[in-house]
Amino acid sequence: MGDTITSLPSGLLPDEASPDWLNKGDNTWQLTAAAMVGLQSVPGLVILYGSMVKKKWAVNSAFMALYAFAAVLICWVMWAHQLSFGDKLMGIMGKPNIAVTQKYLLEKQYNKMIPAADYVFYQFAFAAITVILLGGSLLGRMNFYAWMLFVPLWLTFSYTVGAYTIWDKGFLSQHIIDFSGGYVIHLSSGVAGFTAAYWVGPRHPSDREHFPPNNIIHMMAGAGFLWMGWSGFNGGSPLAANEITALAVLNTHICTATSLLVWMFFDLIFHAKSSVIGAVQGMMTGLVCITPAAGVVDTWAAMLMGVLAGSVPWYTMMVLHKKSAFFQRVDDTLGVFHTHAVAGLLGGLSSGMFAKPNLIRMFYNTENSESQQGPGLLYSIVNANEEVHAMDGLKQMGYQILGAVFVAAWNVVATSVICIFVSRIVDLKMHEDDLDIGDDAIHGEEAYALWGDGQRHPPLRSLTPKFPAFFRRV
Repeated sequence: MGDTITSLPSGLLPDEASPDWLNKGDNTWQLTAAAMVGLQSVPGLVILYGSMVKKKWAVNSAFMALYAFAAVLICWVMWAHQLSFGDKLMGIMGKPNIAVTQKYLLEKQYNKMIPAADYVFYQFAFAAITVILLGGSLLGRMNFYAWMLFVPLWLTFSYTVGAYTIWDKGFLSQHIIDFSGGYVIHLSSGVAGFTAAYWVGPRHPSDREHFPPNNIIHMMAGAGFLWMGWSGFNGGSPLAANEITALAVLNTHICTATSLLVWMFFDLIFHAKSSVIGAVQGMMTGLVCITPAAGVVDTWAAMLMGVLAGSVPWYTMMVLHKKSAFFQRVDDTLGVFHTHAVAGLLGGLSSGMFAKPNLIRMFYNTENSESQQGPGLLYSIVNANEEVHAMDGLKQMGYQILGAVFVAAWNVVATSVICIFVSRIVDLKMHEDDLDIGDDAIHGEEAYALWGDGQRHPPLRSLTPKFPAFFRRV
């Protein structure tokens, strides 16, 4: 052993900052993947939200994303990471504790060759993007002060439950196939966003009737950050730079490209024009659908999932949504329910269908751990033998359905309780006058107000700041 260590290049020798359990390659990739996920939110979703909405809501929409990113980070290290991945408190939640001490952050992350600090940052980026995605349902009318309260509450009482239950030590963690967050991130954000949109109420009637993006080029730039950043989103889940990582990254892009093209195909057939907004939606549904299966399915299955991702959410958004009185009643600004809840559910069920036995074994280490994730239904039928039975695949599909029901139900209940609680402190929705004006009324800023560049001079405004009701004196 001594000869082996001394024969390594000096840069790979262990030292005080690089203990012998640390794999520098894995550590480098994990930090890179986490940074890529962070870039999906800031600047990715900041740009996407700021450009995909009507001009008068550009600042507010982008700022909601930026605020959430910062707020989630502080909450995450102070208590939410340990709620999600800490010592067991109950079957759905860990014990709250801080994740800022050197003793905790610099220790080995379970059986992986990276420090816990990598995992804390990576999972923070997941939590942040989940809250921001949820916010896409609420753009154009939610009171910013209500959003400030909603973010830490939803992170604490909703997101952490899904993360602990499916990814850590919860009652479903040894059974559910969710490679990188199809249920924990996308199904939860889609259902919670739709639920919150119900409680907040609709946009101004004129906005709901006519809500064009203010900058389609910027919208595509934000979408580009999302697409490329998903290499880290799915590629970081193995917590190592290995074969599963490489497969996950390739499958991610194949599914996404397929979904985008299928969505465009449907737009061309039924609307005679290919829509840029539609292409972005198809891109999103492909990214979401492959997320729970990225590293545990073959590439042909990823392509088939892309076909499903570009067609099923297209139907629910473009046809079912317009015909259903239920969907019409709730104003989901960016259609997050369709692009994330529907696509996330589709990906979760597809995982239960197409998960390949050897890939499941490698990712979940089922031979040397308590994990019991089974083969996909397709392989349990095709490869049935003395060790694998069709019932194994049916059982796995049952767990995938159970996980979806639990995540959806928890988010409906938790989000409703949070919205009702916040509404007792401050109005969930902006006042009608502010809804009519937009950014200038809320933040005193406009996205494209260039002083002296042909813009009208703003009216004289009072310098007295506006405070929410709970800050005012009675």
